[in-house]
Amino acid sequence: MLDFVPTPTDAPVADELLGEYFTSRELGMPGYRTFRPAPELFVPPAGVFLVAEIDGSAIGCGGIRMLAPDRAEVKHLWVRPAARGTGLGRALLMELEHRAAELGATEIVLDTHERLEAAQALYRSSGYSDVEPYNDNPNATHWFRKGLDTPR
Repeated sequence: MLDFVPTPTDAPVADELLGEYFTSRELGMPGYRTFRPAPELFVPPAGVFLVAEIDGSAIGCGGIRMLAPDRAEVKHLWVRPAARGTGLGRALLMELEHRAAELGATEIVLDTHERLEAAQALYRSSGYSDVEPYNDNPNATHWFRKGLDTPR
């Protein structure tokens, strides 16, 4: 059974997943700079960090942080290689969007790197549009935005 568990970014399971995320980025993108997320940015109402689990086994993670009362940002969306291609990334992204809307966001943004072509395809097929840079992330080459429905 798939479950999304709110987890502090400094909890052991989140630290392990984020370590894998950052290692994959460093190996695949020369010059990648690692910025560990500050735990307080991913605790409601500032944001949330989720660990995706299947039958209690952690298989992915991702977070949202609020940039403004109505604007959230997706951060550190990661799926372990064994679970890729299963739809988990899309399910996790949808859950993050839902959580962002619950926190008051009416739009959600994210940035990514040109080498992450599968991620770009996921974002575009999930309704995200390319936008001008909204931050100065030295690791980003592409920026996206999507409007969100408010929760009922």
